[in-house]
Amino acid sequence: MPEGDILRRTADRFQRAIGGQVLVRSDLRWPTAATVDLVGRTVLETRSYGKHLLTRFDDGRTLHTHLRMEGYWRIARTGSPEASARSPQVRAVLATADWTTVGYHLGMLDVVRTRDERTLIGHLGPDMLAEAFDLDEALRRWTDRGSTPAAEVLLDQTVTAGIGTIFAAESLFAERLWPWTPADAVAEPGRLLSVARRQLQRAVADGRPPGHVHGRARQPCHRCGRPIVVGQARKPPMERPIFYCPRCQANPA
Repeated sequence: MPEGDILRRTADRFQRAIGGQVLVRSDLRWPTAATVDLVGRTVLETRSYGKHLLTRFDDGRTLHTHLRMEGYWRIARTGSPEASARSPQVRAVLATADWTTVGYHLGMLDVVRTRDERTLIGHLGPDMLAEAFDLDEALRRWTDRGSTPAAEVLLDQTVTAGIGTIFAAESLFAERLWPWTPADAVAEPGRLLSVARRQLQRAVADGRPPGHVHGRARQPCHRCGRPIVVGQARKPPMERPIFYCPRCQANPA
């Protein structure tokens, strides 16, 4: 599933392409929004919040989308073959005279009044990439999780919004923490969250996340040379893979 860095970069690309521009095409291929017409509306801005994308218009409405596991957005020159959006996988099209944004395999799509955005994202924890990230609130929510494994708390979007399996694994590796350490046994959870935040920020700037453990099963650890292994966080059907080094992140028990 795309994580906070991908959504922030997508929002930035939207802003550069269609921000401040008038829509000449609007095609929302979603049962609850199929009759919504945004043609003639000016795109005020697009912002990300965790793994959610919010595109706001001058009539007081917001298009909310979430990529889930397989979704993605592409931007093409209006009038180009790529902008035709004929694929059955397309779920949304927004176009200005110059640029067309096309959403494929989107997992969520809503059109709401901008003042009602909280009904969709109000349950989430602080956005990890917000300029004014609320670490105190994040720590309060972390404490509420008690002995839940640290990896699972990092993945919990109601604690902080934007971390997925990549940055959960990479931040735990950076701090040499066993992923199943109880949250209330982590000595410095604020430091762990700050590490994850910095990793996300670097990924937004560089276009790639850290590559120390995630996706590297059986490959040597960059620190000690021991083969990376993969475990499971959460129970089915919500399980997620967590990659880690069994030496650098040994079980303290």
